[in-house]
Amino acid sequence: MKRPKKLMKTVVGILCISMLMGIWLNLGANAEIDQQTHRRVSRTGLVAIDKEKAAMGYVLFTPMNNTCGKVFLVDTSNGEVVHTWDLPYAPGVYGYLLPNGNLFYNGQVEDDGAWDLWPNWNSFKGGIMLEVDWDGNIIWELHSRYHHHDGRRTSSGGAIFLAVEKLSDEIKDQVQGGIESSSEKGEMWADVIIEVDADGNQLWKWHAKDHLDFDTDVIQSNCPRDEWTHANAVVPLEDDNQVMVSFRNISKVAIIDKDTGKFVWKLGSSVFAQQHDPTLLDNGHILVFDNGQMRKKEPVPYSRVIEIDRDTNEIVWRYKDVPSINFFSPTISGAQRLSNGNTLITEGCFGRIFQVTSDKEIVWEYVSPYFYTKVKDDVEVIDNSIFKARFYTAEEIPNLR
Repeated sequence: MKRPKKLMKTVVGILCISMLMGIWLNLGANAEIDQQTHRRVSRTGLVAIDKEKAAMGYVLFTPMNNTCGKVFLVDTSNGEVVHTWDLPYAPGVYGYLLPNGNLFYNGQVEDDGAWDLWPNWNSFKGGIMLEVDWDGNIIWELHSRYHHHDGRRTSSGGAIFLAVEKLSDEIKDQVQGGIESSSEKGEMWADVIIEVDADGNQLWKWHAKDHLDFDTDVIQSNCPRDEWTHANAVVPLEDDNQVMVSFRNISKVAIIDKDTGKFVWKLGSSVFAQQHDPTLLDNGHILVFDNGQMRKKEPVPYSRVIEIDRDTNEIVWRYKDVPSINFFSPTISGAQRLSNGNTLITEGCFGRIFQVTSDKEIVWEYVSPYFYTKVKDDVEVIDNSIFKARFYTAEEIPNLR
């Protein structure tokens, strides 16, 4: 008679466990599920580190969708935030540190009368450039209603920056490619590069419309005809006689001679696919984040970082993931070559920042935990996107010494 009692206790025990499991599963099923896919399925903060191979220092970034002007400086050794700036303007679209330790910041101004040029304009519009100290005090500022994407401090104490201008119907009709304009106005805009001195006086101005080629500088087939060029980076070169610019809509990176306004080097869609963030390396090569939209002869999009020899236009180094689709940021993003030979990469659409060695081994990885909500086309968009991040050693940040 003892066995049936033991059997009964076992059965009751199993039933109790089953009931508890059912309650637990039911509670799990009814729990609120995070609808932001990458926040739900990904780890955030410091994800991976190899302290022997990774460059140690600090990474600066600003989440694009934050409207409160947050800029974060993160210690690469532990992923902890060591400093934050709270600025009076939303990012338009990033900032970087100057040699004196101050922050140069491209901000976004909403009320200057130039907000609605075309539907996508407000996603990358700027309007103000600031130099701020460690405590966020404004040292220098420049307002420009058509400024967008990028502005850099110059050796004169002024700045060089991107702006736009409306094209005449005569020029617009000659520009080839693209899809129907998304604006009811039917206007087309193109880029202007402007340089000013410390007092805001104009020193130099360059108009893309005067130097591009209608037959070869063609808008790619996934871009609306609201804008011909869509520049996303302007880089003053060290000799101050040249400037490098990246045009996303026509997949071109070019170097301009400031005296003549002519291109001294230009490379297009035979290599690039709606690229971002070109930088000139110490060896004279150019490092570029090649986003991968509409890449020729390849049906599956993916991103890569490439180093190009300007003399031959050959790719001499590249990073892409395996399988390649694992690494794909269709817009924004950047790359920076570090002093130890590593490359810092920003997979911007997903807030992912990581280092790879020259042998393409990932040795440090961080995913931004800062998700912000922004309304676009009456839809709430929640993301942790970063236009691009920048790495600094401790010696490059005076206030941390």
